[in-house]
Amino acid sequence: MPFRSLLAAAVLALPLAAVADTPNIVPGQWQFTSTTSVKGDMPIPDQTETHQECIVQGDLDDEEFQLIEEEEGCELLEHNVSADGVDYRMVCRAEGGEANIDGRMAFLGERVEGGVDILTESPMGELEMHTAIDGERIGDC
Repeated sequence: MPFRSLLAAAVLALPLAAVADTPNIVPGQWQFTSTTSVKGDMPIPDQTETHQECIVQGDLDDEEFQLIEEEEGCELLEHNVSADGVDYRMVCRAEGGEANIDGRMAFLGERVEGGVDILTESPMGELEMHTAIDGERIGDC
């Protein structure tokens, strides 16, 4: 996996495995927006991405439910999950680089909000990334 892909994968990894209680998320059509800002030696403009997905009750009842899939090359180090949210820490490695990731997502019924902080060490130098994530239920599927 190229190191640039590692950075993208790290931003998109948001595991929710092993939820003891059903997440406080109302089923329906959801829109998620993530805005990533980067600090480092390389000038990289902020990037915003939006996507939609349908979340049904069966998804929420599934112990393996994930809003966004965990990418290959990433290892979940710690996670605390409840019906109201998830805190996690993970590391992703590829091509001599490493990304340390700390994330938090709050489940607020018809909204979710959170953020991911990523610190990378690579041959290109150190980069700090912050991704703000907002999601909202926009209707029925």
